[in-house]
Amino acid sequence: MHAHYYAQASGFGRRFEAVVAGGLAEFCNRIDNPRNAIWSARQGEQILGSIAIDGEDMGEDIAHLRWFIVDNALRGTGTGRKLLSAALAFADAQGFGQTQLWTFSSLTSARHLYEASGFVLAEERRGSQWGREVMEQRFVRPRQA
Repeated sequence: MHAHYYAQASGFGRRFEAVVAGGLAEFCNRIDNPRNAIWSARQGEQILGSIAIDGEDMGEDIAHLRWFIVDNALRGTGTGRKLLSAALAFADAQGFGQTQLWTFSSLTSARHLYEASGFVLAEERRGSQWGREVMEQRFVRPRQA
């Protein structure tokens, strides 16, 4: 799903797909840790959206929001907001001091959701780890009481 969407939206290719697939495979080996979780939106057996909290890879007090995506058919239905709310409620309940995520400057709809949920832009830098250069952005959200 990520490979297909980002190939069309951002021109990413195999490098992007390999990085995402490798990270997700590594995460799946750690999913039994109670500070890690993943949610999906499904229609029958088909996954149409996903989001994860990785509670291990950024440090003890930081939840890493990862692999957030919603199929184009569900955009505007509130599905993304529900997935994001579930992930953030989990991060807050786990007691993480903050939740962080990395995204790209061109993803304005996602940025709107992040900012509406309390995230603020903390860092911007040019990066090419995905196979072509983009403006990468790190957003941070403090734990909500």
